[in-house]
Amino acid sequence: MHLYIYIYRPQTTSRVFHYSRYGHVYAYATNLSVKAFDAATLKQLCEIERANVVDFWLSPQGSYLATWERPTKLENGASNNNLTIWDTKTGKEIAAFCQKSQNNWNFQWTDDEKYCARMVTGEVQFWESKNAGKAVWARLKLEGISQFSLSPGKAPAVAVFVPEKNGAPAIVRMYSIPNFKTALSNKTFYKADNVQLYWNDLGTNLLVLTMTDVDKSNKSYYGESNLYYLAVAGNFDCRVPLDKEGPVHDVTWAPDSKEFIVVYGSMPAKATLFDHRATAVFDFGINPRNFVRYNPQGRTICIAGFGNLNGTIDLWDRKSLKKVNTFAAPNASHCEWSPCGRYLLTATLTPRLRVDNGFKLWHHSGTLIYEEAIDELFQIGFRPEPISRYPMRTISPPPNVIKVLPTKGSGAKASPSPAGAYRPPHLRGNATPTSLSERVAALSGSGRSSTTQRKVVGATKKNGTKKDTASSQHQAQHQALSEEDKQKKIRNLEKKLRQIKELKEKVAKGEELAPAQQQKVATEVSIMRELANLRL
Repeated sequence: MHLYIYIYRPQTTSRVFHYSRYGHVYAYATNLSVKAFDAATLKQLCEIERANVVDFWLSPQGSYLATWERPTKLENGASNNNLTIWDTKTGKEIAAFCQKSQNNWNFQWTDDEKYCARMVTGEVQFWESKNAGKAVWARLKLEGISQFSLSPGKAPAVAVFVPEKNGAPAIVRMYSIPNFKTALSNKTFYKADNVQLYWNDLGTNLLVLTMTDVDKSNKSYYGESNLYYLAVAGNFDCRVPLDKEGPVHDVTWAPDSKEFIVVYGSMPAKATLFDHRATAVFDFGINPRNFVRYNPQGRTICIAGFGNLNGTIDLWDRKSLKKVNTFAAPNASHCEWSPCGRYLLTATLTPRLRVDNGFKLWHHSGTLIYEEAIDELFQIGFRPEPISRYPMRTISPPPNVIKVLPTKGSGAKASPSPAGAYRPPHLRGNATPTSLSERVAALSGSGRSSTTQRKVVGATKKNGTKKDTASSQHQAQHQALSEEDKQKKIRNLEKKLRQIKELKEKVAKGEELAPAQQQKVATEVSIMRELANLRL
């Protein structure tokens, strides 16, 4: 199996990019304009020359693009139209509105792009997309409305939220578009200043995460949160039973829309799998975790701890509900699955962290297969692709051969270079590495070039040799050691690897590691590198 990595970099500094939901169109913003491209060919569709765009968004099919700029005053004292809708094929302006707040600014479309909507005071306004900005086609009026969300799926619905006020409970209602006379579903609850709305992919069910700004019981600094489940059909709703006190950290639906996972409770948090009627069916255990995602095929689950946690990642096989592996991605602030479901991307982004920016690519068995350092990395992501292109597969061993297609200069694509697993000179021409030292050397043979800042685990040059500045530096340091000291250090590193292996076996059995033990596991890759350099 070969892995090709295509890295596209804009020709100028860019801090935000977006793909349309189904991956048809790609666009990025610079200080001068927004450029949109056909995502398959990277042929430019249009350039919107606006210098002050703060954020933008694409419609699901990529036919339309909405930009938001900071509001300014005109000469007559009126506010400018800072929310603009564009045709991505022509770059022509379709509609423009005054939208003072960046919160809830995003113009929304149904999946088929037939309808679009925006929220104003006391109502949500709807248009047929081809007539956006003209006479309002339909209005959903609801006093105090603060959020709305259009569902995905073939039968679009809209969910609206009204926070509690003057003793009246908060409300979430769902309506079929465009029938706004009668709500499909209605749920009232207290302790809700704002919400996050999580649709399943079919648009048939909705999870509502309610939050308060302050926890009146003083149990949490971050306020109080609860989770509710609503069926669009109106035949079922409930509060999701969470049996550990504390905030809800993350929620995710399975790709088949029939189940969901919640990470919740004071740290260490609990992760639980719920079925389509919000009944708990599996407990993933209690660990310092705050992130959860299924891969697109629903076969592998990533449960991790990022942010102020140490970056530990657990991978679970959904079919057997057994843990596949545990590893660490320290300082990661972004994580997502590849469309094929076989690779997990983690990245350290600025401005959250301004050091050690870069990204790593992991095989779905938990093996690190690619790493690259980038001076300032603001955003990274895969191009969305249909799941139908990548059928579900069993968890397989990591690839032995990796090919990487790097970029040269200002974003131009280079020709692919042949690649293969690195082998030290004394092992070349031999069989597959079997001993611990051979496996360490095969995994850790590629250092980071001081000129390219790129590391490819398993990649070689066309002629089968490899320049390794970092490894040379390490070897120079180790040459100052006597043979006795070198062997002593090798034995010490091998002992650490054995201890890490024992800790990982404990994790595989469901045991919880102490923070110091988790930190020890996170040092595995660096220890393996150092051991390989000593042996070389």
